[in-house]
Amino acid sequence: MNKQQLFENIVKKQSFLCVGLDTDIKKIPQHLLNEEDPIFAFNKAIIDATADFCVSYKPNLAFYESLGVTGLLSYEKTVAYLMDNYPDQFIIADAKRGDIGNTSEMYARSFFDHNIKVDAVTVAPYMGEDSVKPFLIYPEAWVILLALTSNKGSQDFQMTTDENGERLFEKVLRKSQEWATDEQMMYVVGATQGKMFLDIRKYAPRHFLLVPGVGAQGGSLAEVAEYGMNDMCGLLVNSSRAIIYADSSEQFAVVARQEAQKVQQEMAVHLKNKGLISA
Repeated sequence: MNKQQLFENIVKKQSFLCVGLDTDIKKIPQHLLNEEDPIFAFNKAIIDATADFCVSYKPNLAFYESLGVTGLLSYEKTVAYLMDNYPDQFIIADAKRGDIGNTSEMYARSFFDHNIKVDAVTVAPYMGEDSVKPFLIYPEAWVILLALTSNKGSQDFQMTTDENGERLFEKVLRKSQEWATDEQMMYVVGATQGKMFLDIRKYAPRHFLLVPGVGAQGGSLAEVAEYGMNDMCGLLVNSSRAIIYADSSEQFAVVARQEAQKVQQEMAVHLKNKGLISA
């Protein structure tokens, strides 16, 4: 999916919501444990319930890898289900890969070189250009580079400055734009960063930003929209726990749908205020 198609889907659905599939076997409703594949059963129900209100899904690989081979099979079935039934959804593998070139090449193959493939993968920039470039050889695939994250420890490195006063996250934004354009690269910026989105947009005015941290982590959707939105929206705001674990009864999917709709309705207001959809 290219940038224009993603934007068109945002306008069509009046939403820039990404639902995070952080599916924990210990947190899903107990009745699903009787299913042959509880993880996939949960994901399928969540997807069917929320697809009307979002434009993207983001399975977090850690939750699947923690279960070994069976978890990876659940992940593959989830991606295949999205591809077959909801082809308008932008699928992000939240894997945070990043290693020396030949290893990154293998990581890239695992996400982009099979019948079961995603649109984008999150990548850590710490090891530099040769650790990122292997993901960019696939012309239809996206790299979502970690820039300024929402966790407390982000202050440890991302905010440090060099002798010229440039912060590390700013260096990442500036340097990485030599590797790819805004048609193939996005950035992760945590919702808890608030007005820091103004600084992000100085360096990356045209790029899409994947924004975790709204919902359970306490980030403000209003602030993200005010300071981070551009004229193509430029945002994919992720919510995981606040939607998928909103209820643990047999009505979990119904409640998840209600929560996703609430977020979508708020997003529609911000899109109207920006003039991206009609009032």
